[in-house]
Amino acid sequence: MTWLITGGAGYIGAHVVRALAAAGEQTVVYDDLSTGSAARVPDGVPLVTGSTLDGERIARALADHEVTGVVHLAAKKQAGESVARPLRYYRENVEGLRVLLDAVTAADVASFVFSSSAAVYGMPDVELVTEDTPCLPMSPYGETKLAGEWLVRATGRATGLATASLRYFNVAGAASPDLADPGVSNLIPMVFERLTEHAPPRVFGADYDTPDGTCVRDYIHVADLAEAHVAAAQVLRSRPGRDLTLNIGRGEGVSVREMIDRVTAVTGHDLAPVTAPRRPGDPARVVASADRALTELPWKPRHDVQDMIRSAWEGWLRLHPEAAARP
Repeated sequence: MTWLITGGAGYIGAHVVRALAAAGEQTVVYDDLSTGSAARVPDGVPLVTGSTLDGERIARALADHEVTGVVHLAAKKQAGESVARPLRYYRENVEGLRVLLDAVTAADVASFVFSSSAAVYGMPDVELVTEDTPCLPMSPYGETKLAGEWLVRATGRATGLATASLRYFNVAGAASPDLADPGVSNLIPMVFERLTEHAPPRVFGADYDTPDGTCVRDYIHVADLAEAHVAAAQVLRSRPGRDLTLNIGRGEGVSVREMIDRVTAVTGHDLAPVTAPRRPGDPARVVASADRALTELPWKPRHDVQDMIRSAWEGWLRLHPEAAARP
């Protein structure tokens, strides 16, 4: 079986490609390289450069490589940017998905794994978020992911395509330094960036209704997330017509202040954080119940938060060696 990985040259996608290869699966990467890098694609794995909006290019890639399953990760993913550019996000994330599914069903592809997000939940007022928690996204990005789930599920029901929508929580870490996230849109690299500048990390809001007043989040190591994709892909192959929607998290909440303390301990940069105003739309607590994923998939997360920070720091130092210098 050959899997087409859209966005396979990106941070998460490159981990998924390697995890599938380690499981003995054949892969081909489809990526427009707008944020991904060809250097992340392993030797021997074909790379097709193209947009998910280009139906003819996708159809050729599916046919040329005899693709039988798709893992769809390509998307725009910045919630704040989506507020300013909603049309771009709906075009790339929803129309791009529709074009891809059109080609997939025309080619009789059997399985489809969709990259969704915990952003579909919005601001859930619950201790643990289950897959049955109402979805009330607060940004166009979250809306496009929820609409994507609807589109994937409806296509599966109409055509028999086996589908899985994986709702990621906060992804961190790296399987190796060369695969580390080069962006600074998530908490851990944001703290790294401040420490590299010898500036104190920032806490956006310290007056939430949580034990230490800062937001609480659930973090999942990117290598564990990649393994969840492998498990979902293999379940879909063995159980045609399956329709899964699963949270991918650890079920463990870590506050922003606690995470910053752990980061400074690992890095050796002893800079106390400063408090900044709350960011609009930040919920106080979003922590996954991963029980359904543990039941439906032959999968269990293996890495803890300390692993995430250490591996992310190694990757950061590879890109920013000056960060090793302490003030």
